[in-house]
Formats: sequence, structure tokens, C-alpha cells
Amino acid sequence: MSRPVSTYRVQLTPDFGFAEVAKIAPYLRDLGVSHVYLSPVLQAVPGSLHGYDVVDHSRIRQEFGGAQGFREMAGVLAAHDLAVVVDIVPNHMNTANAQFLSVLEEGAASPYADWFDIEWREGKVIVHRFADDLPQSEHYTVVDWREGPGYRRFFDVSSLIGLRVEDPAVFFATHEVIFWLLDEGLVEGLRIDHPDGLADPRRYLDMLRDRSGGVWTVVEKILIGDERLPDDWACDGTTGYDVLNRVNGLFVDPEGRQPLVALFTAMTGQDADYHAVMARSKRDVIDLFFRSEVERLARVAGASVQDLVDLLVEMPVYRAYVTPGEPVDPVARRIVESAAPNPEIARAVLYGSPEAVVRFQQTCGPVMAKGVEDTALYRWYPLACLNEVGGEPDRFGLSVEDFHDFCAGMRPFTMTTLSTHDTKRSEDVRARLQVLSELPGEWAEAVRGWSRQVSFDPHLDYLAWQTLMAAWPISAERFTDYLLKAAREAKTATSWIAQDHAYEEGLRAFAAKAVELPIGDFTALVDRHAVANSLGQKLVQLMMPGVPDVYQGNERTDFSLVDPDNRRPVSFPCAPNSAWDEAKLQVTTQALRLRRRLGPDAPYEPMAAEGEAAEHAIAFGRGRAVAVATRLPVRLAARGGWGATSLTLPHGSWRDLLTGGLYSGRTPLAHLLSRHPVALLERHDL
Repeated sequence: MSRPVSTYRVQLTPDFGFAEVAKIAPYLRDLGVSHVYLSPVLQAVPGSLHGYDVVDHSRIRQEFGGAQGFREMAGVLAAHDLAVVVDIVPNHMNTANAQFLSVLEEGAASPYADWFDIEWREGKVIVHRFADDLPQSEHYTVVDWREGPGYRRFFDVSSLIGLRVEDPAVFFATHEVIFWLLDEGLVEGLRIDHPDGLADPRRYLDMLRDRSGGVWTVVEKILIGDERLPDDWACDGTTGYDVLNRVNGLFVDPEGRQPLVALFTAMTGQDADYHAVMARSKRDVIDLFFRSEVERLARVAGASVQDLVDLLVEMPVYRAYVTPGEPVDPVARRIVESAAPNPEIARAVLYGSPEAVVRFQQTCGPVMAKGVEDTALYRWYPLACLNEVGGEPDRFGLSVEDFHDFCAGMRPFTMTTLSTHDTKRSEDVRARLQVLSELPGEWAEAVRGWSRQVSFDPHLDYLAWQTLMAAWPISAERFTDYLLKAAREAKTATSWIAQDHAYEEGLRAFAAKAVELPIGDFTALVDRHAVANSLGQKLVQLMMPGVPDVYQGNERTDFSLVDPDNRRPVSFPCAPNSAWDEAKLQVTTQALRLRRRLGPDAPYEPMAAEGEAAEHAIAFGRGRAVAVATRLPVRLAARGGWGATSLTLPHGSWRDLLTGGLYSGRTPLAHLLSRHPVALLERHDL
């Protein structure tokens, strides 16, 4: 069973199933990927466009073609030297499933009562009215949606109930299809959704590796700052958000921080301190969504609700890993103790009952996800390309040296990415926004000019202008849909659970007027430099250590926004429509094909340019390959270009796969990068 060299993420839908994937096999083979990475394939809610709402673990989704369709697709892919990676959802399933219905009908006597993470109250489970035809039974109590249900959920989604996969019977029952796909050789890799929701992620991964035979496995683990994946997890790495944020930082100018934060606070009236906004956001979502979870935790921990709220608000990461019955990891202890309002509450969640220890960790993740990803990032956005999953929006820029240090510590088979089905905006939207860190004055003038013509809500307008410029051209419909989601996530004037219809009508009117302004004039100015960022971050991500993933359609330019916008259908083959498209497709294709030739063990070798413009180059070797990219292109142009700055290549002759040019020894960057802002070199004399 081979490990992937690279992956290509495909979003399956009822209109794009296994047969459609098989049809694009020649295109993906020619692109250079080794594995096709599919969204969830098990039977989900009918019509689901994402597949994370599984209702039956014993069947492959019929809308996609069922088990026979999967086999036929896998056969076609194999004939084109492609294998399959699948996305699996161990943490939860949709409540509209036969097992939970049995629990509602039979209560604790149901053979499936142990499947779900339920807090039984007087022999009953507390539920929301998730279906109109909910049968009458003495085994449950229906409550208002404002009161949390009596079971662990996926975040705040009451229709997604938490599974107890720590129970071997539940583990094998919910993974039976995945295992026969592995046993038949139809799948060669697994992506694990939301491991932080599990009672014991490490034990789950141990069980998975024991049964799967060590198949390539990556986990959707969100790491904050310098946090690293636990060393004892039986997996190959993460799904790449840690990489995404660092690659993004390479192309952001730290000198833009002060003027952009000042502009943001002036435009919005928001606090200049991101951490204060984040704390308020986390308190808000606890009050809105997670009061029942905190109260349940307080009961098992013997602690006050207020102390637990204060602790959850100050937790800086999604989870501090503590396993009941084992010594507490010193790093986890320091994290919790520094966040705790008092020593007693820290002891309760670190050294208390096994249920208290585990449930605290399972509560941290939802509070972080809803409080930060889905609230704070929509309230505090001086430079929106920094507002990404796992990102730190007040941290502007990353030095080349820090990036090299990060790469030196990477797991060799971790996944790397720039865009996913869950990113807040696509990589090319971020490439345009990165330019604003180098043009804060010009940007401020443009935004103030637009705002004088059209305005609506100071808390939203500045995000709207960034989005409109960076996603241009965009239809009024798409722009409106994005702003509605952003406003509801921010929860300052309207929300998903308390929609202000008058406000939302005003927002629609604002969007319709805003798209009529000549935003494209400023976008054209930005694009003179955004192309360099787009190609640079793509080349770096594809050639750095790890297994690079390409999200569907992002082998050419893509200006998508947060889901569902980024899950729109892609027309294959992805033919270029512009010179930028052509260049990005060429970079992607040449890098993916080169990765297949290099093999997995090519060492990462940092390289340093020499000369006055050296800071504008990021370069590294990968065995018989060298990647070179331009960074901070606005400041580079302002200084007159590369001048005499050069890069000394390793011994031998090197061919640029993008231009065909041959180079050796000390090479002027003005020469190497004269046609493209990036270069991809392969040793020519072997």
C-alpha cells in the first residue's frame, strides 16, 4: 500500500458522483497527482452537498453510485495510476438514523444506547424536535432549541449527535465499510474529520492503525501558533492548516500591521486588541450555544459554571491532551493552569474524574471553533487573509528563517494545502489581500472613497470592501450570500438563530449598490503584484515537505469565498482563461509531476539569496530540485527590482521547468525570474 505523493480533493455531490470522478481520471493523471482525495462516501442525508451528515455506516452512498460504482471508479483510477483517499467522520452522525431512532423508541434498553454520548436524565434523553414525525415515547423529552439537548453534538449542531467510537463495538460497526475498502485495496489513505471531538483521539488512532495496517492517515487537527501535533498520535500528520497559515504569512508584509489595524479601528469602531474581541466572542457563543454543555461539565467536575466559562474563554488551543489514569503532560498542565481563574478549577479538569477530564477537552474544541472561527474572525479583520482556520489575525507576516525552521520540523508525510472545503476564502483571494499589507495607504484611500458613495453597517462594511475587491468580479448574488453569512456569524446585528429581517434587507441593498462601483480598477492595481503571490505560495506549498493537496479547481485561479461558495461545481478539465490561469496551471502541473519523480525522501535544504533584495526571495532545495519564489513584490518593485541580488545554485546544471532556461552556479535573480516571479529547477546533468 503506497503513501501518496500528492492528492487532489474532489467534492462529491448527487450530481458529481463516482462515475464523474472516473471520467476525469485522465485529466488528473496528466496534472501529476498520485491520489484522488474524496469527500465522505458513506450514506448521508439525502441531497447532502458535503456528506458529513452520515446516517448509515453500512452503505456507500447510493446517490454517488453505491458500492459497485465505487469499485468501478477505483478500477478506472488505478488504470490511470491513481489511487483513492477517503474522508471519514468518526465523531458524529446525523440524528435521522436507525440506531438513534431505536434509542428514542426503547430508551436505555435499546441495543444502540451505547452508540451515542448521551446524558440520561431519569432514564430519558433530552432532544430537540429534529423531525416533524418524531414518534411519541416515554424515553425522551422534547425541549426548546434554546435549551441544549442531552447528548454531545458536533459543535452546536443538534442534528449531529456524538458517537462513542472509544467503544470497540461502535468503532467496528461505524468503520466496517471503510475497512473492507482498505482490505480490497480500493482505498490507500484516510483523512480523519475532527479528531478533537473524540473521547480519546490517541486511542482511536491506535485502533485505526492496528486494523488498517498502517495506511496513510492525516487528521483534521487545528494547531494554534507554535502548537505541534502530539508525538504519540498514530498518524502521518495534519490536513495542512498549520502549513497554510505559515505559507500565507510569507507573503504578508509585517510593516502593514500598524496602518491596517488603525484603518480597521477607524472604519469599524472595533477594539484594536484582537484578544479582547476573541474573549468576548467566546463568551457570547458559550451563552448562546453551549450553556448545557458547560452545566453538564460543571456537574461532573464539581465546579462552578462561571469558573468553567472563564477557563474555556482563556484556553488558547482547541484541546489540551490529558488521558485519565496517565501522568499529565507538562505542556497541557501549563496551558490549563495559565488559563484557569484559580488552581481549583485547573485541578478539577486535569486531575478530576475521568469524565470531567475528557468532557472538558471535548468542550474546548466547540468553544474555539464557534467562538473564534465562526465569530471572532468575522468581527476582527484588519487584513482578512489572516482570518483563516487556525490563523492568528493579529500576527502579520512570517520571516523566511522562521519558515525554514518550521519546515525542518515537519512530518515527512503530513498533508499541505492552501485551499480546502472549509477555508474562509480561497488561496487566490488571499493572494490579492496579501498585497494590501504592502499598499495600506492606497487601500485606505480607495476604501474611504467607496464608503463615501455606499455605506451600511460600520461593523461589516470594511470586511465587505476587502471581500469585494479580492473576489472581483463577483455577482451581486454571491456577494450578498457571503455578506449574509458573515453578518450572521458575527452576531452583532443579526444571526442564524435571531435574524433581523430589516437589517438583512438593508444588507442586500448595500451589496447591490456596492457591486456597481468600479472596484475592478483597484483590483487591477493589486493584480500586478497578486500574481507573484499566487504563483509563489502555490510553488512553495507544492514543493515543501509533506504531501501537497490541490483543492478542486485551484490548479488555476479561483476566487471563491467561504462555504458553500467554495463547494460550487467545477468544470473539468480546468482550462485556463487568462495568462494568470496559464501560469498557475503550469506551475501546478510541473511541480506535481516533479514531485512524482523526486520520491518521498528528498531532503529539504534552505537556500539564501545574496544581495540587497535578498529578503524578497524564498528558496529551497529538494534533492535534485530547487524552488524559488518572489515575496513582498510591491516593495521589491519600489526598490527597483532585484538589482545584483543572486542565488548560488548547487553544483551542476539546472533547467527551469517553467521556461526551459539552463542555469548553474551564482545566478542573478533578475535573470532567473525575468519571465515568471517563480522558478522551478531540476538538475539537468544526471
